Amino acid sequence: MARSTRAEGAGAGERGPGGALPFGLVDVAGPSMVPTLREGDRLLVRYGAPIRPGAVVVFRHPFQQDLLVVKRAAERRATGWWLLSDNRPVDSDSRSYGAVPDELVLGRVLLRLRPSPVWLAPGRRLERLLLTPRLARVPGLARRLGAWVEDV
Repeated sequence: MARSTRAEGAGAGERGPGGALPFGLVDVAGPSMVPTLREGDRLLVRYGAPIRPGAVVVFRHPFQQDLLVVKRAAERRATGWWLLSDNRPVDSDSRSYGAVPDELVLGRVLLRLRPSPVWLAPGRRLERLLLTPRLARVPGLARRLGAWVEDV
C-alpha cells in the first residue's frame, strides 16, 4: 500500500488546547500529493481558515488521530469533506476512509516554503492586490494566478 502524505515535524503551531497560533509550519512526508508537494517540502498552514473545494488542507487522519495528513479538498458532503490525493494511484484518501468530519480538518495550506516558495492558496484580498494593473503585467506572478495582461 502506498504511503499517504503526512504532515510532521514543525507542525506544532496547530491551534489546540490553549494554543493561540493561527499559523504553523508542517513538513511533508510521503508521495500522495506529488506533483504538487514532495517529500521534504515545508508548508505554511493557516489553522481554522475556511476551506473551499480545491484547497490543500491539513487534517487529522480519521482512524489514527495522532497523524496529520495533507490532501486536496474535492467537495463538501453532508458528513464532512471529501479529500483526495493529487497522485491518483495513491488511494489513502477519502476513497478508503470516507468523508472527513469538519472537526478533523485543521486548516488550509497557504504556501510551500521549501524548496522554493509557491503560493498554493492566496487569499482573495491578496489576489486582488497581486492583480492590480501594474502587478498583473509581471509574467510569472500573473501566469501563476491565471491573469496575464499583455502590454499593448
